[in-house]
Amino acid sequence: MLDGVSFDQLRCFITAAEEGSFSAAARRLNRAQSVISQTIAGLEAHLGVALFERSGRYPVLTEAGRLLLADARAVANTLNALKARAKSMSSGVEPELSVAIDVMFPMAVLTRAAASFGERFPATPLRIYVEALGGVAKAVLDGQCQLGVIGTLPLSVPELVSERLLGVKIVFVAAPTHPLAQIAGPVPECELARHVQLVLTDRTELSHGREFRVMSPRNWRLADLGAKHAFLLAGLGWGGMPLAMVARDIAEGALSEIRVEDEPDGREIMPMSAAYRADTPPGPAGRWFVEQLKLFAAEEPANILLKTGKQLGMVGAVGIEPTTS
Repeated sequence: MLDGVSFDQLRCFITAAEEGSFSAAARRLNRAQSVISQTIAGLEAHLGVALFERSGRYPVLTEAGRLLLADARAVANTLNALKARAKSMSSGVEPELSVAIDVMFPMAVLTRAAASFGERFPATPLRIYVEALGGVAKAVLDGQCQLGVIGTLPLSVPELVSERLLGVKIVFVAAPTHPLAQIAGPVPECELARHVQLVLTDRTELSHGREFRVMSPRNWRLADLGAKHAFLLAGLGWGGMPLAMVARDIAEGALSEIRVEDEPDGREIMPMSAAYRADTPPGPAGRWFVEQLKLFAAEEPANILLKTGKQLGMVGAVGIEPTTS
């Protein structure tokens, strides 16, 4: 019976679970609601279990549905990756390659990959767009860019296939003249809440209504990481920054690390992944660029630890703040 399960059935199941209704899943997949209902019913028949409880106004995942959803996503991701690799092997080189890069991504990795790309594909123009938070996913979803390098957000974008690149270390910092920098030892969250937190904001609607690591009701929203860095140096607030970007500031005393009370000892990591649409995977040039990012990303974390973690005696880094305006 399980041999009859199709990729389309899994996609309808995953979409219905994420959207919370069959009608919303139908709109997203551009299908009729009846088709979604029938497809999911067929999947339930093949699996021999009920995936949704349908007694209420909206379908609700059963316990079996919740457990099988993770498996369905894993299978769908594997199939998407297989199709993407096969297509890139059989297609010609793209006329140009456009890439959206998360502003938190280490520029050292990007520049090394770009330099290699220029040598390997001298006739292929490379377009780089630096975006924050949901801006990367939107650029790829809208077709503006074939590839994205995206950090983890508190949202799901099932249309995208992702491949892990590296983890970016994040640390809370403030100017040495800031009141939080004067506190010896870990800082209680109640004290953090008394001061302005500088937050990188999302200019898209992808993370609308969701926030993560925003710990103060007093917050200023900035859509540019460079502006946030300047505000931190000016003592206008505290906030999270990529460790690689502020390591020299910390070493030279321009910024001070803030350690939060009750945080784990290990650094907090923002995973970064290459992402592309499942239905339009990268061609040979894009595929090669992704592999170069992986190659140089594998070297970068060790370099960051050597140049910053050992020199500064840093123990932990925390702070990821996806928000909306």
